[in-house]
Amino acid sequence: MRSSWFHKLSLIFGPRPPRNWLLLCLVSVFLLIVLLGSSPPSAFDSASVSVRSDIYTNYRRLKEQAAGDYLELRNLVTNHVKDFDLCGKERENYVPCYNVSANLLAGFQNEEEFDRHCEIPRDQQHCLVRPPKDYKIPLTWPTCKDVIWSGNVKLTKDQFLSSGSMTKRLMLLEENQISFLSEDGMMIDGVKDYAHQIAEMIGLGSDTEFLQAGVRNVLDIGCGFGSFSAHLLSLKLMALCMAAYEPTGSQVQLALERGLPAITGNFISRQLPFPSLSYDMVHCTRCGIVWDDKEGLFLIEVDRVIRPGGYLVLTSPRSRQQGSSMDAKKGSMSTPFEEFTQKLCWNLLAQQEETFIWQKTADSQCSSSKRDNLPLCKGDDVQSYYQPLPHCVSGTASKRWIPIQKSSFGSLSSTELEVHGVNPEDFSEDMEFWRSALRNYWSLLSPLIFSDHPKRPGDEDPLPPYNMVRNVMDMSANYGGLNAAIMEAKKSVWVMNVVPISEHKTLPLILDRGFTGILHDWCEPFPTYPRTYDMLHANRLLSHLASEGCSMIDLLFEMDRILRPEVIVRGTC
Repeated sequence: MRSSWFHKLSLIFGPRPPRNWLLLCLVSVFLLIVLLGSSPPSAFDSASVSVRSDIYTNYRRLKEQAAGDYLELRNLVTNHVKDFDLCGKERENYVPCYNVSANLLAGFQNEEEFDRHCEIPRDQQHCLVRPPKDYKIPLTWPTCKDVIWSGNVKLTKDQFLSSGSMTKRLMLLEENQISFLSEDGMMIDGVKDYAHQIAEMIGLGSDTEFLQAGVRNVLDIGCGFGSFSAHLLSLKLMALCMAAYEPTGSQVQLALERGLPAITGNFISRQLPFPSLSYDMVHCTRCGIVWDDKEGLFLIEVDRVIRPGGYLVLTSPRSRQQGSSMDAKKGSMSTPFEEFTQKLCWNLLAQQEETFIWQKTADSQCSSSKRDNLPLCKGDDVQSYYQPLPHCVSGTASKRWIPIQKSSFGSLSSTELEVHGVNPEDFSEDMEFWRSALRNYWSLLSPLIFSDHPKRPGDEDPLPPYNMVRNVMDMSANYGGLNAAIMEAKKSVWVMNVVPISEHKTLPLILDRGFTGILHDWCEPFPTYPRTYDMLHANRLLSHLASEGCSMIDLLFEMDRILRPEVIVRGTC
């Protein structure tokens, strides 16, 4: 009699599923991870006592379960004669849905051809994305934060040496490495001093006080090569780098190679894949965005994602020009940029040289006279999945309208959980489940994720540089319980919490916990470069895809594109 897994995959693959040993390794290991801690989909709808009873606490039993699942999957996919080819060299750094030529042919213009367009039919070529010729296994954390292999990113020496902005003046070490430290070991370009300057400008004594001031997560737009984000992470802030897709010299690709959270995205014509009131600070240093363009739609979008009392930090010569009228008379707004900030009820806190900081109002009842011709948005704006940029203000009627200075830090209160419609007892049980599940994961995966270390399951984790896992993606994150358990256990990893669009209402809770996350439709490619994640976790994702009618084959190739080579699959096939 066929098992439930065999039946599910048979329905998706058909009676003669494809065969490819490289892909089999990926599928087997991925589903191995999923199956080890998973229960039937219905059991996960709430973290109940019955769910906790399904957790395997015995390592031997866990191995037997995994071995059985692996053999079953192997028998399932070995009857077909077709092998999958490697993709061409042009796909080594390709991100689907960012095809400028196809976008132009489809009629997109006025820079919209550079935007993400998954709705355009694309070549569904089923092939395995090859790494570049000079690709090397990334250095382990925390070494990779400071030094990376130059062959792993599409960045030429000429591009590197011609970079001149604050975050791009790096130095090459030898012929095959890029270093992000100067000779004296201090942070490059005064990033630490820059962060200290921002802290003083918002009234703090030091950048170590960001957390006490309510700044827990930061959206770093056009993050360069991630030096500012890296410093914020050292201060226990969650900083997400977001930059536009670039065929060469990608900021996002380089940040992820350094083990820093990053995502591909831009300000052109569509909303960012975040709900309203998501970030405590939005930062932009020479990010190239004309903020007062398109009748202020970009500023309205920033206002949407910033929490009440949060900050917009702009550093560039243009921001200096935009704020120059303040020199004549404080409060004298004359430029279009300043007129829009006034309509949005932002307060210009401080100006130092090229750096300007605005604070979003904490008053949801901002004077309607200031918002002349700028109406409030209607309806539920939680699911902002690449919708057209609206000419209205969002979030003012939300129950989550809580100034960042009054928000809880570390854990959400019962009152805040109820704002999200979550029962505190269910939330606590969910957290307990993931604590146990993480212990099981780490015990089973220890021989895989710790390099050159004869570690038996159950021993204490060795210190870096042995840990090979840094970038983790939870493909169906629910409440972000896996992320919370990883942080509690002090594992040296970060998690990209992905919430499928059909379950979008849990993403605000994840972001309010101080984690990073994004809405995504897994019927579409994920907005990241190839070879950017060490581990994928996908609780309940298969049943979700089956209900949405998505292609499992497309997902498996997408997973192969995202995963780094020889990390989780190392020594398995």
